[in-house]
This record gives sequence, structure tokens and C-alpha cells, in this order.
Amino acid sequence: MDFKKVSEFLTPALWLIGGLVMLASIANAAPNPNFHIYIAYGQSNMAGNGAIVPSVDQATNPKNFLMLASHNANASQRSGSTTQSIKTGEWYPAIPPMFHPFENLSPADYFGRAMVDSLPGVTVGIIPVAIGAVSIKAFDKDQYQAYFNSAASYIQSWAKDYDSNPYQRIVDLGKKAKEVGVIKGFIFHQGETDGAGTEWQNNVYKTYKDIVNALDLDENEVAFVAGEMMNDPTGNSGQGSCCYSKNGGIAQLKSKFKKFGLASSQGLKGNGKDPYHFGREGVIELGRRYVHEMLQLIDKTIDPDAPAVDLVDPSQSTVPDEPPEEYGPYGDAPAKIPGTIEVEEYNKGGADKGYYDLSKGNEGGKFRKNDVDIYQPNMGLVVGHCQKGEWLKYSVNVEADGEYEISALVAGDNGTGSFVLYMDDTKIGTEIANEGNGFETFTTVSGGKATLKAGKHDLKIEITNDWIDIDYVEFKASSTTSIAQGLNLMTEAESNFNLFDMQGKHVASFKAAGMDAAVRMVKDGVKGIRQGVYLVRSAGKMGIKQKVVTYEK
Repeated sequence: MDFKKVSEFLTPALWLIGGLVMLASIANAAPNPNFHIYIAYGQSNMAGNGAIVPSVDQATNPKNFLMLASHNANASQRSGSTTQSIKTGEWYPAIPPMFHPFENLSPADYFGRAMVDSLPGVTVGIIPVAIGAVSIKAFDKDQYQAYFNSAASYIQSWAKDYDSNPYQRIVDLGKKAKEVGVIKGFIFHQGETDGAGTEWQNNVYKTYKDIVNALDLDENEVAFVAGEMMNDPTGNSGQGSCCYSKNGGIAQLKSKFKKFGLASSQGLKGNGKDPYHFGREGVIELGRRYVHEMLQLIDKTIDPDAPAVDLVDPSQSTVPDEPPEEYGPYGDAPAKIPGTIEVEEYNKGGADKGYYDLSKGNEGGKFRKNDVDIYQPNMGLVVGHCQKGEWLKYSVNVEADGEYEISALVAGDNGTGSFVLYMDDTKIGTEIANEGNGFETFTTVSGGKATLKAGKHDLKIEITNDWIDIDYVEFKASSTTSIAQGLNLMTEAESNFNLFDMQGKHVASFKAAGMDAAVRMVKDGVKGIRQGVYLVRSAGKMGIKQKVVTYEK
């Protein structure tokens, strides 16, 4: 055998295989959770009107702070004395000016720097798209074209930096940013041009919502912080402030957003030249106030296992993608029948496998991080905001052939919200509807009876009418079935009990002869629990009984 020829053949082949493996790993890479990205948009105060001090703002790269360039510019075109040229869609150290070559210092500059200082271990990125003197319509995907067609020539000229479509520039850059990091929020400053009335408020929310939808983000998680207009009546060479009366309308934006903050302008000085713009000190402090608001709204969790973000090429610091979640029971084993099915413990596997939900994001924000809406009205967890057509699946193990009585603990205020059950795609029992006593009042409702076969099955809950909250579904062996199969019967005093931790997470299910016996069992240490405080709860014909118990080893 000619080993030299074999070697000559294998070398390029191995390179090819290695390259394919590397490409596969890149394709399967996930965004770095410690790379926090913010979209900054608005008009002139966001674009940058604070004076740049090159020795402070441009001489050295800011720590762990990047910008995703929104336009092309040579260093000689940019304000100050930077040597940095930039190209649209590339990452660079966040050196001002970020928004247009002729602009100056923006609140976004010191928002990023202060955010990095506030969250050690985090790298911050800015998507900067702002145009001086524009209406909010400039960022509306349905109005921008008509707006720019009739705008002043200098506004049309500035808009060309974003191909005369600021909305699309934000979306395009946002998609690129999502490949390597996590978009955490928006910082916004606009309103001097077109006021802060109801129409403006609606348009502001629309621009945000359109971008969120285009980027497949969740408004329950992506914060929006707006800045107040300048409020310096004594400054600016006696000209006062043009627009501070609009701050009340800006504050009313809170009613539109799921996560909203307001950066105050109180005490911030203008530039001494006009009634519109903050001076350098005001710009820097406003950026820090954006940080103060944002920190109250975002998830600040740091992933200690993620690599440091590569400040030259963030695509080099993504993390391995998690493998798809396999379909199967939420816990270690299928739920048992007879027994209680906790509705929030639907199967793993994700959308269209373990569940189907019509609204994006977990509206209740509890327990699990997908689209099923889980709430905590009292101490327990419930699945709510249920709409017709949604469904949940559960792996169950029926312990014996026989007839089972079905019931569920549910709430609702319309008396019509309802669901049905399927076992392996065969409908069982009768429709279960809430009794219309309100979402805080849970009652046990019968679901009829079903004859079930022993073994492992898939149980499906399918919503048949809107708006019902569901705590659990219970299956009890009928007395005739129990006797016929010679099962060990519980005494009449014996009941099913559920154990929850103080965050409302279901920990265990067990049987006990009354509440006192259940409490003793918890104090002795129900299998699998840790030291802590728990809620013991039972539900029966006499209503819900519950008691707080401390387990100490």
C-alpha cells in the first residue's frame, strides 16, 4: 500500500470533515446570555447633543461595551477625534458618535458604560438608530414612507444613513444581534416634535410592538424605558425648556407596556444654547437614570458557565445550543391514576408536542419559561388565560383496569370556560366548566366517569371555551372497581394531599388519614423534600384545607 498517497488523500478529507464539524457547531451555537443588547431610538436628544471630550470619550475603548454600527462612516467624518471607521452591521467598541457621524454624545453612551459597571460579568451592546427633529412616525413601519416624502430636506438627508427606513434598520440589526446576544430592552427619547398625547402614545407603543414582533421577542421580558423632556426653565441662555409640559403624557406610556420605566429629567441642565437639548452633564446623568430604571425591569441573572464575550467578534463567544427537549413526563415518572394530575406539570417536549398555546410567553410568569400561562393566585400554581383550542399533554400510568371518577379544581368568572379530557385521543368523561365565582374562588367540578385500561397512556386536556383557570385534575377509582379488583381501600377519613414549597412549586403528593396525620408526615420528612417551609393542601367535597408546616431534619 502506498501510504504517502493515502496520507495525501486523507489530509484534505480530514480538513473537510473538520470544517464541516466546525460549521455544524457554529450552526448549533446559541446566543451568549451574558451579552445584553439594547435598542436605542428616538430623535435629537437620543441621537447625541452632549459635547464629546475626546480624551475621555474616544481615547480608549469603553469596558465591555459594544455598538452594532447602524451606518457607514470614515473616522474623518465622525465628530471629535476618533480614529475609528465603522461599517453597517459590524460590531465595534462603543465610541461616540454612535448614531450619525455629525452627532455627539448620547445618553446611550453612558447608559452602556454605567450598565456594565452595574452588572459585573455582563457585556452590553447598543443598536443605535435615531434622527434629529423627526416625528414618531419615522419609526412606524406603516407611516415612515409617507412621513419622509413630506419631511424637510435635511431630515430626508439624515434618514439616508438608515436607507430612509429606520424601522427596518432596527429590525435587520436586531436579527443580527440575536445571533450572538440577548435583547433585553429599549431606551427611547422622542416627543419634542409631535407631543405626548394619546395618538403619540399609541404610536410609540406600536413602534415598539412592531419591532418586538418582527424579532420574535416577548414583551413580558423586553423592557421599555422612556426619557423625560428637558426640564431646565432657568438655563439655555434664558430661553427655558420647550417641552417639559409633555412629561405627564410621557409618563402615561406606562399603561401601554408590560415592563415600563421612566428616566427623570429633574435637575438636568441644558446645553445653554437652545431650549431643546441636554448639555454634556445632563446627557451623562440621563444615561445613568436609564440604567436605574432598566435594572428594575430586566432579569439580571449571570450565567457563570458562559464564556466572556469576544469584544472583537462576538460570534466567537456564543455557547453550545441546548439539545431539543425530549417528549415525556415533567417529573421522573408518569403521573399515577388514581391520583392527582397537577396541570402545570404538563409534558416536556415544547410547543406542539407537550402543549399548544395561542399567546406568546408565560402571561403569569411562574414556574416554567415557555408559552403556557402559569399563575399563582394563592399558594398553589394554576394554568390560566386558557383559550379555546389550546391543549396540554401528560404521560400517565393507570394502575388497574376499571372505572374512575373524574373531577377538577377550577375557577373563572364567566361560568362557560371549559375543557374536555382525552386518553390516547379518545374523549373520556364529560366537559368540565368553571362555576363563575371569580378567578380567586376555586371549586371542585365533576367530570363524570371513565373506564380506563391499565398501563401507560397520554392524557390530554383540551380547552373548549375561553377563560378557565385549572389547578388540577383528579382520578379516583370508583368503589365498585376497587372492590372488584380487591384493592386496599382507604378509610373514609383518608385523603389525597399535595405539598407545595413557598414559591408555589408542587413538591409531592401523598395520602394521609386527615390533616393532622399529613402534617406529622411532612414533619417526619416526606420522601424527596429538603429542609424548609411548605404548604400542605387537600381538596374535597368540604372544600380546600391547607396548613403551613416546617420540616427540620
